[in-house]
Amino acid sequence: MRRRTLISPRPRRPPREPVVPMINVVFLLLIFFLMTAQISPSAPFDIDLPRAVGEEDAGDAALHVSARGAIAFDQARGDAALALAAQHGTGPLRLQADAALPAATLARILAQLSDLGASEVEIVTEAQ
Repeated sequence: MRRRTLISPRPRRPPREPVVPMINVVFLLLIFFLMTAQISPSAPFDIDLPRAVGEEDAGDAALHVSARGAIAFDQARGDAALALAAQHGTGPLRLQADAALPAATLARILAQLSDLGASEVEIVTEAQ
């Protein structure tokens, strides 16, 4: 005669999926996106752009002019920045000037850029 046990055997659990390969793939994707992402350089100083209606800004390199008239382009400052900006690559030169910059100073900078060979200049504004 066969004996019956009072406690039934535990039901078998299905085998667990391995998580380590998934974690490896996630870390590889994270590293890939960090390595291929373009991080835009920060502005050399704070600029409050003038407000206007127009298209969105899509460029990356720009000539920065502060409210006090300080000029920067990439790592260059002052007159060297103007010369470097005037000789930049294709397309119009983007100018990010502070809204508080006097118009006479902006006109002087535009004249200097023209003398240095810049043919097109776009003044970057903030959308209203």
